[in-house]
Amino acid sequence: MTTAVPQKHVGLATRAYLTFRLPLLVFLLIMLTGTGGYWLITHGRASLLDCVYMTFITITTIGFSEVIDLSHSPGGRIFTMAIGSLGVANIFYTTSKLTAFIVGSELDVLFGRRRMQDRIDALKGHYVICGVGRVGSNVAHELEATGRPYVAVEDSQSQVEAFREHYPEALVLHGDSQDDEILARAGTARAAGVFAVTGDDGKNLLIALSAKQLNPGARVVARCHDVRNSDKLRKVGADAIVSPDFTGGMRIASSMIRPTVVTFLDEMLRSEDRLRVEEIPLPDALAGRRLGELAPHSAEYISIAVKSAGRWLFNPGPDYAVTAGDVLVVMATPAGRSALERVAASA
Repeated sequence: MTTAVPQKHVGLATRAYLTFRLPLLVFLLIMLTGTGGYWLITHGRASLLDCVYMTFITITTIGFSEVIDLSHSPGGRIFTMAIGSLGVANIFYTTSKLTAFIVGSELDVLFGRRRMQDRIDALKGHYVICGVGRVGSNVAHELEATGRPYVAVEDSQSQVEAFREHYPEALVLHGDSQDDEILARAGTARAAGVFAVTGDDGKNLLIALSAKQLNPGARVVARCHDVRNSDKLRKVGADAIVSPDFTGGMRIASSMIRPTVVTFLDEMLRSEDRLRVEEIPLPDALAGRRLGELAPHSAEYISIAVKSAGRWLFNPGPDYAVTAGDVLVVMATPAGRSALERVAASA
């Protein structure tokens, strides 16, 4: 999710610079011209501060008393009128720029939200991440790495901004993920799955319940700190429950007793090829087809196993005949996974 300034802030600062650099430059030029002019008019008798002050009160139309007597200098008065006119014109110009900047910023926010909502409405079979703290951010990282679309929902504005630092193109909704309206806006009814990974077990329970009501077919994975809440989460529809504390303990133990396996898995997850162990459900329409026809030899994937009728067949050969309900487990790149999913979808 770097200590870089959020992209939207950088964009705003750049836009402000481009908008106001000319008015500020004109203001400085008028100040320099006015200060030099009054210095010449007084033949150097006025102090530099008096010249600067005289220029400033003239171009800003403050109207305080003049510190330089121009009663006997018609040229000085004409010069003052000219400087004042330029100053007033620049003030009007700056005001118009400021108004356009404020209105434009509001419109940018409005249209930006509208464009983002349009992109969300076009999604189908995506994932919804409820909570983008440390766990949610890691979930998003894995979805990004494997090329899976997602929408993130977070009720903390600071967390939203921190998340966008790392994923500036991500679709993020600022709102309470327990709210049915926010979940509906995230496209939960069309989603393949929902991650309820806030730091509050109670929130995760309500998210799981709401998600299942909006989309009974969506797979819901919930984060649970207190194992006593696991049964409650299952009762409201959570398909899988993950305890970071339990999983972390298992990982620590595995690092001690099977370090080579853990190193292999870590290397796979860090690989530039983004290799992952994936599962491809095979539709019943493919029953009877040979695995070699459906998943021919490819550099993009390796067939590891088939789960069939609750049993596992490891390293299936190309002559294996697919049966109804089979799930193919492969090690694949995102491209390889997509190719196999297209084969399954075409059945």
